[in-house]
Amino acid sequence: MQRDVNQDLAREFGLSAEEYGRVLSIMGRPPSLTELGIFSVMWSEHCSYKSSRVWLKQLPTKAPWVIHGPGENAGVVDIGEGLAAIFKMESHNHPSFIEPYQGAATGVGGILRDVFTMGARPIANLNALRFGSPETTVTRRVVDGVVRGIGGYGNCVGVPTVGGEINFHPAYDGNPLVNAMTVGIARTDRIFLSAAAGVGNPVVYVGSKTGRDGIHGATMASAEFGADAEEKRPTVQVGDPFIEKLLIEACLELMETDAIIAIQDMGAAGLTSSAVEMAGKGGVGIALDLDAVPQRETGMSAYEMMLSESQERMLMVLRPDRQDAARAIFEKWELDFAVIGHLTDTGRITIRHQGVTEADIPLAPLADQAPLYHRPTAETDKPAILNPARVEDRVGLTGALLRLIACPDLCSRAWVWDQYDSTVGGQTVKRPGAADAAVVKIEGHAMALALTTDCTPRYCAADAEAGGAQAVAEAWRNITATGARPLAITDNMNFGNPEKPEIMGQFAAAIRGMAAACTALDFPVVSGNVSLYNETNGRAILPTPAIGGLGVIEDAAKAVGYALPPWLDVVLLGATKGWLGQSLWLREIAGREEGAPPPVDLKAEKQVGDFVRTQILAGTIRACHDVSDGGIMIAVAEMALAGKAGVRLSTGPRDIPGHAFWFGEDQGRYIVAVADGAGFIRAAEAAGIAAMKLGTSGGRDLTLPDGGTISLTMLAEAHARFFPEWMEKGA
Repeated sequence: MQRDVNQDLAREFGLSAEEYGRVLSIMGRPPSLTELGIFSVMWSEHCSYKSSRVWLKQLPTKAPWVIHGPGENAGVVDIGEGLAAIFKMESHNHPSFIEPYQGAATGVGGILRDVFTMGARPIANLNALRFGSPETTVTRRVVDGVVRGIGGYGNCVGVPTVGGEINFHPAYDGNPLVNAMTVGIARTDRIFLSAAAGVGNPVVYVGSKTGRDGIHGATMASAEFGADAEEKRPTVQVGDPFIEKLLIEACLELMETDAIIAIQDMGAAGLTSSAVEMAGKGGVGIALDLDAVPQRETGMSAYEMMLSESQERMLMVLRPDRQDAARAIFEKWELDFAVIGHLTDTGRITIRHQGVTEADIPLAPLADQAPLYHRPTAETDKPAILNPARVEDRVGLTGALLRLIACPDLCSRAWVWDQYDSTVGGQTVKRPGAADAAVVKIEGHAMALALTTDCTPRYCAADAEAGGAQAVAEAWRNITATGARPLAITDNMNFGNPEKPEIMGQFAAAIRGMAAACTALDFPVVSGNVSLYNETNGRAILPTPAIGGLGVIEDAAKAVGYALPPWLDVVLLGATKGWLGQSLWLREIAGREEGAPPPVDLKAEKQVGDFVRTQILAGTIRACHDVSDGGIMIAVAEMALAGKAGVRLSTGPRDIPGHAFWFGEDQGRYIVAVADGAGFIRAAEAAGIAAMKLGTSGGRDLTLPDGGTISLTMLAEAHARFFPEWMEKGA
């Protein structure tokens, strides 16, 4: 690739005129092509967070159980018994639109490496997916490819996919969101970090060979899509889960020795980011000889090797006296092992190829002088509160339930999760469709982790601050509903073009809401990812601050799901006003998307959740489901379907319209199944918590308070219909 390096080329690489001027000032000369490539990816939005860093600092990141917060490859929390949970969520949005299968698959591969590079054996994958209108064939193609990609990679690598979420909205047409999360377990005394140390120590490349796939992937992820999106296929990586499995085993075997000083996966920006970040964090220099890089294509230039995002690769700094032992491990696993450089005391990254110095850059400015923007913000006007009494119900409870339970946002996801192996490893206690959070046991221990992903983008679009708080609160609530104690979150901030004040206003407001909820619920942020420029032809996605939550339960046997046993009292906990603003009932039944989203009372949220958790661990609660999309009626129906037990529902309160009570989306509520409803309600009210009996379980029908009756068979058929029929249209 021979190009004149100038401001025009810098603009093509995503650098503004001001940023290119800063490069010239740092270098004291025009950069080489390889040097320009390094600056462009390290200063990209994807790698430098230049538009978001100023806001991310507001998030709480510390707690007594937090071992490592943001800044490492993944977050680390102490879960007791000498063990740590290591977890993170990352996006692969743009690649998954261009090449859905490989985009999603390599998203899974990349997040797995973020976790096992720190010494953890991955035990679970989750995802958070958003797609465009189901009315388009493009959406169907993308959904099919993404789901197959996630399943294909996760299943082959042997890590169960245990949870996730899927939403549809026309705002994601042309720009789906694929957020992947991995959780692993490590000993607290065997956690590996990325800061390089020891002048003269060898820099070692391991894993797969380097090819031309993924070049400038980080830059592509930092720009809007236009009409030429389909032409960007060369920037999508190609993954091999079987190599990843070998890489996991080889790295974990090496980690049982004392050979590793520092380790980093080659993710976005590949060899560039891993080398720059390792040396920069360690305050040392690094010299690379690209002639030693294992290559699967001929004639690769220094520029191509440094910016390639070929998958299944790691960079390590090893103790010199352990180099041969390390080589033997990787050769045993039939993986490449090559010494491609060494650490120096220069504070610079130098790159040689075929006897020529292709790059010589001071490392400190790559981080210290990376752009940091305080972009203008414009607050979105908050919509008025919708009075439920003024929203006419034209279909009744039975009609609304059957339509809602069958709609794309609430229908069964069995078509999706059946393509994922959710039980490989044999430690999954609560599979998809069984509980509000997945529950995965820690092998050799009684305890388990509860894991979830959550966000309600339509709330965030109406009021980003309330939506940000709700996303955190719902993750906390889902973990609590299993009996687990919430510990920490990872986030994936998916937004549009940050150069637009209204988008930065959404981002800033969502951060405020998240920070308030994390603080009130003692639920810190320990890792995350920011994905901006999620726009196609100038149209932004809904603001989507996806939350990945993690909690711990000391005895996995005490975890509960939401499958409803027969012959129990069904009780609602938490206050209900019948909030219809931004509800799915309003959208799907009334055809309206309006009103303020439901507020989150964080004090009440914690009070109710702590009570629920105590009662689960005491054995009082036999099933538990948080009330979210679709309100009480949908939550009851899901519990009935999961447990194959009907429910006879009582009449709701007279001061709230029936459709608002049963389908409103007030926050901070749970539905529980208990043996003694009256005694349980007295205990709740004594704790200052609103509680009411909804009905009694049993039989094979759902009997509604307006007299309508729906058999579980009919309900199950409506619930299961969408995905199989939709996908069959494209067959």
